[in-house]
Amino acid sequence: MNAYHPPLRPTPPHAFPAVSPHTITPLGTTAYKPSPLGFPLSAEDVTAQVRVALLEDQAFNDVSTLATVVSDRHVRAAIVARRDGVISGVPMAVEAFRQLDSHISIRVDADDGARVRAGTPVLFLSGHARGILSAERTALNYLQHLSGIASLTWRFVQAIEGTRAQILDTRKTTPGWRLLEKFAVRCGGGANHRLDLRSGVLMKDNHLAAIGGDIAMAVSRARQLAMPGTPVQVECDTLEQVDAAVDAGADWVLLDNMTPEKLRDAVQRCAGRCVTEASGGVTLDTVRAIAETGVDRISVGALTHSAPALDLGLDFDGL
Repeated sequence: MNAYHPPLRPTPPHAFPAVSPHTITPLGTTAYKPSPLGFPLSAEDVTAQVRVALLEDQAFNDVSTLATVVSDRHVRAAIVARRDGVISGVPMAVEAFRQLDSHISIRVDADDGARVRAGTPVLFLSGHARGILSAERTALNYLQHLSGIASLTWRFVQAIEGTRAQILDTRKTTPGWRLLEKFAVRCGGGANHRLDLRSGVLMKDNHLAAIGGDIAMAVSRARQLAMPGTPVQVECDTLEQVDAAVDAGADWVLLDNMTPEKLRDAVQRCAGRCVTEASGGVTLDTVRAIAETGVDRISVGALTHSAPALDLGLDFDGL
């Protein structure tokens, strides 16, 4: 039987107030800033991904801005939170503005992981009006979407405060955005489930159905194929499957769509011999009751596939 390893907790989001301001200047630091939360992209990756997003929006051929704003118009502006939330995606937003105006100066007042109240400035911008206007939507797309994920995650984390449970994401992510979306979950105080199909074994109902439901065989085959140290997880719909997974030496059982009563029973059956995870239709209304059953982890697909964008807006100074 493999040793049970309790889940590790991520670095929590900053408390109010957000963070000490820092300035990004044309001749100073780059848009990329390593984060204690583990920002997942290199400086080169940030540049490349933002470039694709700007080209998709035809930001370098912004007819509206070119027609209305003179080329040398210099302005000051700020991105401001319209609602309370947690910020994520600052390096992407900064890079968007810098690709449209290489001489822009930016002061970051709320960095990734910072909690903000409505009315709190996130970025202060000083540069050419054309560049700021043409980059605005791309910058906000990154910030609003990723901050929405971080903010929803934070609400789930707050909902289970005081229990042993930990909030996890899933692989239900936007294609091409997985690394950023999982980073946003960490910004909100959650933790990440497996990154991809190679980084962990999770045998779900259809995998088991393909081999006649033989959990012992599935776990044995997984041990033979996966790299040493790779966690082996089995999805269980019934308590009988939980017993079989534990007896087979699974590291982790996913308790799918079980009632709180069944979850408590499953946790007792596992008796610390493997990690227990609750999953399936978890909401803010139900997550507390699930956490109080004693499960180690609760995975919530909605964190990445259904999080509403955080309301952020760009305001020109004096306009």
